[in-house]
Amino acid sequence: MEPLTSGDFTQENEPFILFQNWLDEATKSEPNDPNGMALSTVDAEGLPNSRMVLLKGHGPDGFVFYTNTESQKGQELLGQPKAAALFHWKSLRRQVRIRGTVTLVTDAESDDYYQSRPRDSRIGAWASQQSRPLESRFALEKAVAKYAAKYALGEIPRPSYWRGFRITPVSIEFWKDGAFRLHDRIVFRRPAPGEPWTKTRLYP
Repeated sequence: MEPLTSGDFTQENEPFILFQNWLDEATKSEPNDPNGMALSTVDAEGLPNSRMVLLKGHGPDGFVFYTNTESQKGQELLGQPKAAALFHWKSLRRQVRIRGTVTLVTDAESDDYYQSRPRDSRIGAWASQQSRPLESRFALEKAVAKYAAKYALGEIPRPSYWRGFRITPVSIEFWKDGAFRLHDRIVFRRPAPGEPWTKTRLYP
């Protein structure tokens, strides 16, 4: 399917097709990380946290990213398996907001993606105790050297704590900048994963 033009995106009735079209356009126009998204989670007290992560897979089953499950975000996702994500493509003046439930991807999916990463990134996954206090930069560099020596030859296995998460959306909102703040907003909602989508135009 050809990408929808900026004026007719509201005619699309399938949110995953529309998302793919917008991501394709952003890939051509964004100078850095068109797959970057702000991921929001909540802790045990309900206090929210947001940070940027990279989208590494998407389709009708959801939106996938990878992290250390022992990190702050990993623990929050395991404890409160719901999340929101926001894509902002400044070059296109567009946003996509996603809300849904969160599950772990399979070990096979995590293994496949982990082995596709640059070797130094795989070493980094072993060396970094993500989100925990770090004594000094030297301590991190020492850990990197340790694992680089340990896995100097052959494949680097995936740490058991390094996993993928999938957001299965129940809401996807598409926003496009309009003149005089009269933006176009279309939201797709469904009561639960697997249910049909309903589409609603929103006031700016």
